[in-house]
Amino acid sequence: MKYYLIVGEASGDLHAAHLMRALRMEDTSAEFRFFGGDLMKKEGGTLVKHYNELAYMGFMPVLLHLPTILRNMKRCKEDIVEWQPDVLILVDYPGFNLSIAKYIKAHTQIPIYYYISPKIWAWKEYRIKNIKRDVDQLFSILPFEVDFYCKHQYPINYVGNPTVDEVTEFKRNYHDTFEEFIAANDLSSRPIIALLAGSRKQEIKDNLPMMLEAAASFPQYQMVLAGAPGISAEYYQTYVGGHELKIVSDLTYPLLCHAACALVTSGTATLETSLFGVPQVVCYYTPFAKFFSLLKRYLLKVKYVSLVNLITNREVVTELVADKMTLENLRIELSKVIAVNSDTSLRIQSGYSDMVRILGPEGAPRRAASQMVELLRR
Repeated sequence: MKYYLIVGEASGDLHAAHLMRALRMEDTSAEFRFFGGDLMKKEGGTLVKHYNELAYMGFMPVLLHLPTILRNMKRCKEDIVEWQPDVLILVDYPGFNLSIAKYIKAHTQIPIYYYISPKIWAWKEYRIKNIKRDVDQLFSILPFEVDFYCKHQYPINYVGNPTVDEVTEFKRNYHDTFEEFIAANDLSSRPIIALLAGSRKQEIKDNLPMMLEAAASFPQYQMVLAGAPGISAEYYQTYVGGHELKIVSDLTYPLLCHAACALVTSGTATLETSLFGVPQVVCYYTPFAKFFSLLKRYLLKVKYVSLVNLITNREVVTELVADKMTLENLRIELSKVIAVNSDTSLRIQSGYSDMVRILGPEGAPRRAASQMVELLRR
């Protein structure tokens, strides 16, 4: 069968690549065509457009690049209709993907599956109407989404969380010691504060400078930044200033394996950090922080922004979001997670254990692929 997939960022590329691998195990004749990234390309098929050409966030960046975004949407719609896949699989990225779903549902008979639900439970709950109208099957990776969608009379499939698979597989095959890791990456022997500043340029611009300033207050530690796919070292250097910083690209998991603690921009990285058991502070600064905080108070439907807190339904890790993201607050919270065997660290580890239990066992991509292929053949 023919599978068309659309992702819009690095984490979607990773999850979609593993789903493609699982689909090929279920359907040996599988053909792939996609808007995606390098990891998906390695699984085979045709890369129509790289997600680097799609990944704009924030009001102004979207407005400035609106002609490009609209051209990409038009190209995507035309390409799907021309190729006539057996199924269209959308992966997160709702602003783009829900527009594509609406068009394909209205103009073709192609089934539309959504893998990794749009986070409409956080805000834009009105989008449930679009999903119910345009999406045939939704495959969720977050257990609390089941109750949310049931409330809206839209049953979904919880398949487990693919990040559990990705981290478990990595741990199974990775055996480097701390000494080997620092030698391979030209690091010092000081313990590591890992900096995960996001996968988009706007996130990096907004968060990295303050992360560096806070971590520099602890000179007994070294700062190591996880370079995101598609972001050049030159771009990071724009915001490094005079700080001593080492950047390791495409080595996020090895870095987390050896980190003492981490400063993490909200997103999938908060879940990855927790699965490695690394104490973390969640950081998300944004311009017009006070205005954003006001919107958060009145528009967001959830108490938390980090996945570990959302999954456990309590504050396992501290979230410094918008106007709470100040240099003083960040230094205070970092000092708490750095302290070994402190009350904060013990509370975090207990919460991580609860989160792992709630997420369930590995096998999410295979379960999703099996259900998708069964539904299509039926």
